[in-house]
Formats: sequence, C-alpha cells, structure tokens
Amino acid sequence: MTTWTTEELDRIGAADEVEVTSYRPDGSVRPAVTIWAVRSGDDVYVRSAYGPDNGWFRRARAAGVGRLRAGGVEREVTFESADPGVHADLDAAYHAKYDRYGPRIVGTVVGPEVVDVTLRLVPRS
Repeated sequence: MTTWTTEELDRIGAADEVEVTSYRPDGSVRPAVTIWAVRSGDDVYVRSAYGPDNGWFRRARAAGVGRLRAGGVEREVTFESADPGVHADLDAAYHAKYDRYGPRIVGTVVGPEVVDVTLRLVPRS
C-alpha cells in the first residue's frame, strides 16, 4: 500500500462526487457508481447512504479492492473499515461539504446509523 499525495487529496476533497468501482471475482471491473466522499486529514472516506444492503457497498466490502475516480485522479484502492474514532470528524466533513443539498439528503450519510457503512479508501501502488 501507499499513501495519497497532497495534490490527490486536494483534488478528491474538492470534487463534489466521486466514482467508485469494485472488482468481480474474475478480476473484471464493475460499472462505476457515483457517490459522495470526504477527506479527513490524509484519508478519504465514503459512506453508503442507504445502508449495508446497498449494492455498491456490498460489492466493495466483498471485493476489498477497487478504483476511485475524482477530480482528475484515478487510483486503485483498498476498501477498509473506518476506525471508530473518526466518525464525528467525518460527520462534520460531510456537513461542511454537502449541507447545501439539504438536511434530508445529508442525513443519509451522517449520524450513528452510518458508522457500520463507512469505508476508508486506501490507495494501492
């Protein structure tokens, strides 16, 4: 594994939406799904707005690896569970970045209900 560059973090953090893909068991890439992502420190996180049964989330969790595309950045990533200590910071990051869309929509990606559906995206070399 490797780390994000400052430029990658800035570009991903500034992107309103990201595209996430995961790999099928045969190694082929699934179609991209457009979702929201936030940067917290030197990490990038995504959350499943509609719980653990959301298709992209189930597939990303099962595959463990995939690809992120945002702000002109495209990187292979590993999907990891987020550390429990980051969730308050992530909620604040989602509010800061997306509150303009209204509380009904932002409410799907903040709060205690999304702790178990939060993934940290770790770049792979």
